[in-house]
Amino acid sequence: MPLIIHPGWQDSGPAHWQSRWQATLPDAQRLVQADWHQPDLADWVATLDSKLAALAEPALLVCHSLGCLTLLHWAIRHPEHHARLGAALLVAPADVERSDAPTEIRGFAPIPRLRLPFPVTVVASDDDPFCRIERSRQFAEDWGAELVTLRQAGHINADSGFGAWPEGLALLTALRERQTQAKEAIHG
Repeated sequence: MPLIIHPGWQDSGPAHWQSRWQATLPDAQRLVQADWHQPDLADWVATLDSKLAALAEPALLVCHSLGCLTLLHWAIRHPEHHARLGAALLVAPADVERSDAPTEIRGFAPIPRLRLPFPVTVVASDDDPFCRIERSRQFAEDWGAELVTLRQAGHINADSGFGAWPEGLALLTALRERQTQAKEAIHG
């Protein structure tokens, strides 16, 4: 299954776990948005849809922060394309509805609340400055996702001390297994 890495607002630098995974996982591809600093929701969703359409088989999508919301908006706008995704790992979803959300990302509100039709794991921190854990719990429930809560992990990025993040790779492996089991259950 192709692995697509979707960073959030301002992209992920070389020390970020997403960049490290891209460099070390042979099947990883990075989704590149036209403008990482002034994100446009319609453009970001169209870029994701084009990337998924170009693949020969359903992808496993690994999103961070605003990238998570891009997936949710894609799912609302393109229900006919849901089969393009096999599973999703959503790490530190950004709460763009909070009162102190930066102006640049407020265009991603409202946050879609739909049950996703493929296996999803949400990874959230109990002290993420960009999304309270209560909100992450509600998002995971709304999206039909398994929730993994990390203690004192900040925004689960390089600034929070997450480099290669081997625990995240273990979550990715578990999600791949869930996706394989779901696929086998459908196809017998």
